[in-house]
Amino acid sequence: MHIIVVGLNYRTAPVEVRERFTFADRDLPEALKQLKQTKSIMECVIVATCNRTELYAVVDRPTLCGHYIRSFMEKWFGTPRQQFTSDLYMYEDEAAIEHLFRVTCGLDSMVIGETQILGQVKNAFLLAQEQKTTGTLFNSIFKQAVTLAKKAHSDTAVGEAAVSVSYAAVELGKRIFGQFGGKTVMIVGAGKMSELTAKHLYASGVERVFVVNRTYDRAVQLADKFNGTPLNMADAIARLHEADIVISSTGSDGFVLNREQVDAAMRRRKSRPLFMIDIAVPRDLDPAIASVENVFLYDIDDLEGIVESNMEQRRQEAAKIETFIAAELEAYRQWYKTLGVAPLIQALQTKASAIHAETMDSLANKLPDLSDRELKIIHKLTKSIVNQMMHDPILRIKEMSGEKQADQAMDMFVKLFALEDEVELAERKAASAKPSSSRASSEAKPKLGTGPIPAY
Repeated sequence: MHIIVVGLNYRTAPVEVRERFTFADRDLPEALKQLKQTKSIMECVIVATCNRTELYAVVDRPTLCGHYIRSFMEKWFGTPRQQFTSDLYMYEDEAAIEHLFRVTCGLDSMVIGETQILGQVKNAFLLAQEQKTTGTLFNSIFKQAVTLAKKAHSDTAVGEAAVSVSYAAVELGKRIFGQFGGKTVMIVGAGKMSELTAKHLYASGVERVFVVNRTYDRAVQLADKFNGTPLNMADAIARLHEADIVISSTGSDGFVLNREQVDAAMRRRKSRPLFMIDIAVPRDLDPAIASVENVFLYDIDDLEGIVESNMEQRRQEAAKIETFIAAELEAYRQWYKTLGVAPLIQALQTKASAIHAETMDSLANKLPDLSDRELKIIHKLTKSIVNQMMHDPILRIKEMSGEKQADQAMDMFVKLFALEDEVELAERKAASAKPSSSRASSEAKPKLGTGPIPAY
């Protein structure tokens, strides 16, 4: 039994390809159902976001099942595999698990350390559980991935440093003002970057927004999003003194604000600080404005410098998370080692409990004058003896399960303790409790491996 992931993401496929391989939320339950019914697939989870589509599966033959999964994608999306196979990647076994851990922690995202993917992976897993397409392996591994990602974000600062120009602008503003409560922002131009920066400032407590644009109707549209006030350029210059923050991003060939206009506004502001962000290329704001006292002027290069510095900080924090992932992979290996011997251990415990119960019944019949208290004491002491006798054999079979001769060791364990009947009964119960298509998952352990394998 193997674990594989087949997928494509922003690194391997351009947006025009990714958008053709997205699952609508309403279609995911049916997609999971059909994927689970695909030959040789025993468990499955689909992680679908704007930047990635990944199909995780527990399978019996990885290479052949990669073919089956591609056939599922071909049928579901109505696209010949020749058109997308080169965009796919595929990881097997331990490499697939490590990939899931890195994805969930945000280390495989466009923005290192982003937290949205954690919720998306968690929701994908919960939906798969709801649709009954997960089992022993994925119920354990996906829970482990979610817990790991929460630890990564709580124990490191990977998500704290601003890594977008708009966030960097807000970070700069906080350095100057501390808080944005009661502040007024003036947006010059109504482009996407200006809107996004204004959105972050507004969410941080900015109370008043002026929107300035050559096309007044566009100014009205953007102003409505922030309960703001639309202005033409002449009115904006006249009211510049009211603004605490100016964000400018227009397509103008020349400066839209010069030093003299800002100097005049600052006299009316009585030298209260003015924070100005020039996101335009070519620049909107005259660089000489920076010489006006208490004016803090930043252009796109300043902001991108902050972004790169913060990205480096995130990369350093990401290195810490890599050590967490290594520890979790080792924890998985230890859990995996005991997966095959769990039924044997349970069989031994069941047999020991039955012998103990039979012995206690015999003792009660032969010594009927024993009080309830005496029987409880004897029960406790004899149970302790049984548990101590089983402790070392159980510990040794767990250790031996990870060795090359594990199968022979488990066979010997069964023979030494005469567990044939108990194991056979446990296997019959497991088989009757599972649909026929899933029985293979209860009969074999997943094989550990490393590294990607071709997706074609």
